[in-house]
Amino acid sequence: MLKEVVGAGRQSHCTFSPSPIFIFKYLWISLLIVFSLKFSLVDAANSFPNILMPSQFVLDSSPSCTKMDLKLNYHPVIGILSHPGDGASGRLSNATNASYVAASYVKFVESAGARVIPIIYTEPLEVIFEKLDLVNGVLFTGGWAKKGLYYSVVEKIFKKILERNDAGERFPLYAVCLGFEILSMIISKDRNILEPFNSSYMASTLEFVDNVNIQGTVFQRFPPYLLEKLSTDCIVMQNHRFGISPGRFEQNKELSSFFQILTTSNDIDNKVYVSTVQAWDYPVTAFQWHPEKNTFEWGYSMIPHTEYAVEVTQHVANHLVREARKSSNRPPAQKVLESIIYNYSPTFGGKAGKGFDEVYIFT
Repeated sequence: MLKEVVGAGRQSHCTFSPSPIFIFKYLWISLLIVFSLKFSLVDAANSFPNILMPSQFVLDSSPSCTKMDLKLNYHPVIGILSHPGDGASGRLSNATNASYVAASYVKFVESAGARVIPIIYTEPLEVIFEKLDLVNGVLFTGGWAKKGLYYSVVEKIFKKILERNDAGERFPLYAVCLGFEILSMIISKDRNILEPFNSSYMASTLEFVDNVNIQGTVFQRFPPYLLEKLSTDCIVMQNHRFGISPGRFEQNKELSSFFQILTTSNDIDNKVYVSTVQAWDYPVTAFQWHPEKNTFEWGYSMIPHTEYAVEVTQHVANHLVREARKSSNRPPAQKVLESIIYNYSPTFGGKAGKGFDEVYIFT
């Protein structure tokens, strides 16, 4: 065959006609090389992802500033009610009229872009109401006081909050731990509504109730992966000896008509209690757990400080301040400055290795 081809080549131009098998092998090897190169490039891109900035993929990337919404208040102020004592069992102040606000609550609010005015519960009622006129929302903290003057002041402030919302002003309230418990007592009109639970100094999950609608609630802007983490990881801090079981909560018409249950949790003995509620008709959210501790308290080893736990704290703080920005209250700036928390200095109490790291003490 070779001789015939060579011989023919002497007489005329030779054309090479490869066999089909040869063509198949050539194409197959070429395809393998192409695919190999392609997947190598994909692997390299995945190992070192190229993060494109907006100017790299937007044709018109000329900068433009987002217009301010004139309906929103971009200087919101939150009032935090002080609690009896010094927050350290008398180690920092044994004054009989002492009250305190843990600095973690202040930082919690400030981290979301608001300022704080302390509402000192022992002040005359007219002074407390004057301070309410300077703020765009209120936070009731954790603690132990469930009777006497403190209970009475919480009740009166809560009534004012509802009145302002009924009058058309958006005026949010957060109630944490003790705040949750006192609100439950006030709304249910039952001082004995609470039940004992074994949930002191422990981290836990949050279990969302079946078919719950989180639209408009504190959880609305949580990313899906974080909602899942709340149900699978112990990333919220619990520290309470009382609470309300879902059954008792639902049986009380006043409570169930005012609040919807968003989440439940289990105590050490696996008893289920209501852990997060949202008012049906008001911007009022109550937590049996402590959203402020994950980022701002270090006194106990069981406080979760993972990235997910810190993210929970930030989202919860953002929701409160987002609601406060909707408040139509625009108090005089100088009046706010005269009452703002910056007029006070926090006291470091963390040297004992337990309790609050910092507290604001008022006497």
